Amino acid sequence: MPALEKTDHRGRVTWLGRVPHRDALEIVGEPLEEMALGFEGMVGEVHAGLTRESCSRVTTQYPKGTVIRNVRQVSVVSAEELAVIADKLGLEAVDPAWLGASVVVSGLPDFTHVPPSSRLQGPDGVTLTVDMLNQPCTLVAKTIEDARPGHGKAFKAAAAGRRGITAWVERPGTLRLGDTLVLHVPGQRAWRP
Repeated sequence: MPALEKTDHRGRVTWLGRVPHRDALEIVGEPLEEMALGFEGMVGEVHAGLTRESCSRVTTQYPKGTVIRNVRQVSVVSAEELAVIADKLGLEAVDPAWLGASVVVSGLPDFTHVPPSSRLQGPDGVTLTVDMLNQPCTLVAKTIEDARPGHGKAFKAAAAGRRGITAWVERPGTLRLGDTLVLHVPGQRAWRP
């Protein structure tokens, strides 16, 4: 019996991007038409690599700077959730480049809360494994503030529970604008401690 269940839920890739550099003060991505992904993520992207240094997301497990497996190779956000964030910020739209997003998908409801270990599989078999929801970050708030003065400070509250997910490449391949991603979820009940 398969451990992952293929669902009827499909998302369409509406934006692709990469962050070519790491700036301590802000994060800005650049749009792409297609994204070649290997086991290390996307070559030339600041989040690529098989390992990374631990950050604030995992300080309860590891001291900051500890070398760990990189499960934050890709950041995926929902077009629908971006629209809600924009509305809460009083903006017409939120540019995915401001978030350092890798992929924007549309059509997957409550996307930020898909279960960890879910898979998003593209037409050529490229597969992203969901690690966890992505937390709103102060670098994004600074980037938004620089782009749209007076709006960045509200980002953390507006994006809470809507920031998308972090993921890693389980099967290499290429994502293209307009591709359909099929959602596969773990076949287990929710944890009830």
